[in-house]
Amino acid sequence: MPTTVDELKIAQLPPYQKRSFVPEKADLSNKEEAVKLYQQLLNRSIQSKEELEQWLMDRSELEACLDQEGAILYIHMTCQTDDPQKANAYRHFIETVVPAVKPLEDQCNQKYLKERKRFPLDRDFYQIYDRTVQVDIDLFRNENVPLQTKVALLAQKYQEIFGTMMVNFEGQEYTLPQMAKFLLSEDRSIREQAWRATAKRRLKEHKRLDDVFEEMLRLRHKIAVNAGFRNFCEYQFMAYHRFDYTQKDCRKYHEAVEDLVVPLWKKILARRRSQMKLASLRPWDLDVDPLGRPALAPFTKAEELVEGVKTIFEHLNKELGEQFQQIMELGLLELPSRKGKAPGGYQAILAEVRKPFIFMNAVGLDDDVRTLLHEGGHAFHALASASQKLFAYRHAPMEFCEVASMSMELLGGEHLFPFYNTEDQERSCLRHLEDVVYTLLWVATIDTLQEWIYIHPDHSSEERAQAWLKVHQRFGSEFLDWRDLEEEHKFFWHRQLHIFEAPFYYIEYGIAQLGALQIWLSTKKNLSQAMSKYRHALTLGRSRPLPDLFATAGLKFDFSAKTIVPLVKLLSQELKII
Repeated sequence: MPTTVDELKIAQLPPYQKRSFVPEKADLSNKEEAVKLYQQLLNRSIQSKEELEQWLMDRSELEACLDQEGAILYIHMTCQTDDPQKANAYRHFIETVVPAVKPLEDQCNQKYLKERKRFPLDRDFYQIYDRTVQVDIDLFRNENVPLQTKVALLAQKYQEIFGTMMVNFEGQEYTLPQMAKFLLSEDRSIREQAWRATAKRRLKEHKRLDDVFEEMLRLRHKIAVNAGFRNFCEYQFMAYHRFDYTQKDCRKYHEAVEDLVVPLWKKILARRRSQMKLASLRPWDLDVDPLGRPALAPFTKAEELVEGVKTIFEHLNKELGEQFQQIMELGLLELPSRKGKAPGGYQAILAEVRKPFIFMNAVGLDDDVRTLLHEGGHAFHALASASQKLFAYRHAPMEFCEVASMSMELLGGEHLFPFYNTEDQERSCLRHLEDVVYTLLWVATIDTLQEWIYIHPDHSSEERAQAWLKVHQRFGSEFLDWRDLEEEHKFFWHRQLHIFEAPFYYIEYGIAQLGALQIWLSTKKNLSQAMSKYRHALTLGRSRPLPDLFATAGLKFDFSAKTIVPLVKLLSQELKII
């Protein structure tokens, strides 16, 4: 089954630099070849500081090659989830290569720390790497390897379930992303029918999805207990290398959002309800233009989306425009929505060639422009940190990765002239700022839900549904009319793939949104200076502590009320909400 991505072109991209350790024709989808290379590292004698650093460079090269092998297989699988050959190739890698390599990675970590004591390296440069390696050693358990493999395969199953979901509507078949167009219709009856049809299609799979999650929950709790933790919440906090903030800090974010952002969201929805002259807002009333204007239609073909976003990047910074042009020419974009394609969007790094790949489901909506701006920010981050010599330093902490992408949404969103006239650009910007407010809420919602789930691992499906409803209400669902949608509401959280695929990876979006708003505010004062700080911070990758990355970009690393108050004030002013 063909995909629109040029698989051959991606596979033949030249490496960032010539290999010095991994053989040119090594097949890293073959377990024996991968294991052999790790064994060579483990068996190598190290007799000097220089030899230790060379060992690290060779290890980085192997890690990058292996990571790219997995990334390409993942890209192919998500581009065509209904292709058995691609699914099996990815599954084979997850079931054979990854489990075989994990114990060897742990042994390499132990070897490194042992040799590090004999041959001290630059403490300032290696401090982040050292503490990460130590935590990985502390967390590793051989008995968790097969459990983690099972979780990865369950995540693939989630992708397959969603990737094959199609909705029959008005005599035609649509993907879930394509159905979003109908929620922009001025005809409320069409919006309602489309929303209900999409929700019904999701609800049809709710038992399968809940079963997948039940098994994930059981496995993750076992992994945490095996590693000596009380629950997966505590385990995953360490696994994500969250050295610079705690669960208590996350709860401060939840509380600040409840106190400061929920009231703003209530005012936004009250204004929408008044503008639409409705007694109450239903879930299908949130995306349509409240003044009854036709939906924004920024493009009809993916090529128009790409060219328009490239123009925006050129307007912001000449070098960014040139980098995006290179991404286009290398065939590293897979944009249109179609049957069999996995949901959502992502940016994957091809680690050996040190180039980004962007995946999304574009259908011609305003949100698609924002998505490509967002993933473009990730891509620029990958290119900026490509020169970091350690593989481990080429990917920043996710809290800062999302600053890169969310900032680009805000900065690029002020230059939408390739798609819109002045009036429509203002509409788009207003809508995006409302989405920013919602993002702050939704992050608190998902993070709070996940904390409850993993602190109470023995709960039932019904108890989980009730916990979800309670959390959702806390962060604003009470402002919508969910009448006669009880079942749809109970399983509304199923649409959030992070809960399934990347547990606890969500607070990062809230932290980063606060950072992005600070950058946006600083560009209003001095665009050139703000962009210079932003781009310099991207070059650091993971080589500095998270607070240092924020400081380099000119930002406060804090997500309590102290930081949120002035940003909510800014949003209120821009949205003209009193």
